[in-house]
Amino acid sequence: MLVIGIESSAHTFGVGIVDNGRMLANEKMMYDVGSRGMIPAKVAETHVKNASTVIKMALDKAGVTMKEIEGVGYTKGPGIGACLQIGQLSAKTIANALGVGIVPVNHAVAHVEITKHESGLKDPIALYVSGGNSQILKMADSPFKHYQILGETFDVGIGNMLDAFAREIRLKPAWGSTVAKLAEKGSYVPMPYTVKGMDFAFTGLLTYASSLAGKKSNEDLCYSIQETSFSMLCEATERALLLTNSDELEVCGGVAQSTRLQEMLRCVCKEHGFQFGAARNEYNADNGGMIAYVAERMLKDDRGEPLGRCDIQQRYRIDKAIVV
Repeated sequence: MLVIGIESSAHTFGVGIVDNGRMLANEKMMYDVGSRGMIPAKVAETHVKNASTVIKMALDKAGVTMKEIEGVGYTKGPGIGACLQIGQLSAKTIANALGVGIVPVNHAVAHVEITKHESGLKDPIALYVSGGNSQILKMADSPFKHYQILGETFDVGIGNMLDAFAREIRLKPAWGSTVAKLAEKGSYVPMPYTVKGMDFAFTGLLTYASSLAGKKSNEDLCYSIQETSFSMLCEATERALLLTNSDELEVCGGVAQSTRLQEMLRCVCKEHGFQFGAARNEYNADNGGMIAYVAERMLKDDRGEPLGRCDIQQRYRIDKAIVV
């Protein structure tokens, strides 16, 4: 089944095309955050300008025409409302023009599922870490098949926390990846550490690290905030693995691109003899391919929705989404 998927939850407008689980294309264009971060209205404007171009890029890469598309998926949420609407409108326009099925996809489910597909893991604990989300997840069958949240952030997602710190010390681009580069040359400065069972909080860490700006080197601060936040995630995730008797761990989402976080999680798994998995960074970052992959499975399971019911939901919790 030839399915096109559209991702537009935040800074990325991505378009993927799959055929029976095989990825044919995964193209994207991104909003330049500069040193100011994302301004929702401007991000949405950028998506409007880029949408048709990225769709054409994906069709060309896949070597198919729009008329051959047999189904459409799009990100329903969670995400930024103005950005989600651009993907929703694009998907509904395609589905309406072609007369094919359409399905709304939970963004977080797509991250977890594409990583399972890439890594070959069967039933892992999933550490989902992105800009707006930081959660520890496990599949549950009751009252329906879904990802149960074992632990999560009390306040802000780790990606947004690192991006906020990058803006605070005026890095450009203001990304966690820029923090990671500086961290390679830093030394540790003690930082606040907040873990409650399998939950964690990052605002105290952010506030404290920001208060040291100009007093400690940016390299030391970047190293310290990254090491502390990643250690918090590792502790909570290790606890989840042991309490659930799980023997597989995956890390997914934008922050999963961090080689340092992957290294720390591999150490946890090695110590206990667990299997570890992660996707290629192409699929850790927001992308349309993961939406297309999940959408195809949902459409084959007859989970399509009428156009009139294809909405967006900015706070679409992963534990409310049915997994097929």
